[in-house]
Amino acid sequence: MAVESDVLDELHRLRNRVPQLTGSLAATVDGLVLAHDAPGTEPEGLAALTAAALGVAHRMAEATARGGFRELLLRGTDGYVATYAAGPAAVLTLLADGRVNVGRLHLEGRRSGARIGELVAAGTGAERVRAPAAEHGAALPAQPARPIGTLPVRTPQRPAHQPTPQAGGHHRPT
Repeated sequence: MAVESDVLDELHRLRNRVPQLTGSLAATVDGLVLAHDAPGTEPEGLAALTAAALGVAHRMAEATARGGFRELLLRGTDGYVATYAAGPAAVLTLLADGRVNVGRLHLEGRRSGARIGELVAAGTGAERVRAPAAEHGAALPAQPARPIGTLPVRTPQRPAHQPTPQAGGHHRPT
């Protein structure tokens, strides 16, 4: 079974686990569609936008010393767009309506992202992952896709505890 059909099966299972999902897409980090379940959405355009957002997210994570990319969440007036790392060469983008439980979306998105990353790593070399681009006449990148981070999620360090003023009192720095 081809990797694309395995990934599509995972996207369908994800939709069953999170009924408020309105679409999902797995793509390479350079914007090539692996599989999609996003009715009413142009998958190639969404994959290209995901790759662009991923580039900005990489820069922002580096500039703020937050480590490698793990996930990105956008909340609009009509719902959510969430993007999750799916191994070093792929990403998972989910579309959900506004009443989704965001905690559940993260839990299931992270799980599916990890599973898709495993499928891509186990079932393909770079040649097979990029095969859809060759079918459409697109030029293949000369460099391999930039990894999106394989480190576990880090908990930000909190600053040392600073005493707070007592109720009714005023605290002035010295």
